[in-house]
Amino acid sequence: MMMDVLSKLPEIQVCTSYEINGERTQQFPSHVDDLRSVKPVYETLPGWREDVTGVRRLEDFPKAARSYIDRLGELVGRPVAFVSVGPDRAQTVFVEQ
Repeated sequence: MMMDVLSKLPEIQVCTSYEINGERTQQFPSHVDDLRSVKPVYETLPGWREDVTGVRRLEDFPKAARSYIDRLGELVGRPVAFVSVGPDRAQTVFVEQ
């Protein structure tokens, strides 16, 4: 995840489900006819608009960034293992939860 790029956004929308013909599902539609009519359902999270390029530990992220990381882990059912805060290899933060 490119946390440095996301830092420029006032809010972040995360797709949490899909609506097909008035019904919601959390499974990505695989049938071509469903893909034509699918509508993503978004959850809006606050942005953090703070420079995170120097962050090297999970606890050093702004509160909203940390909430975003935690929410993604909840949605996928697994904790986030690492995030990036810039293009350099040293800017990969390994998350230990």
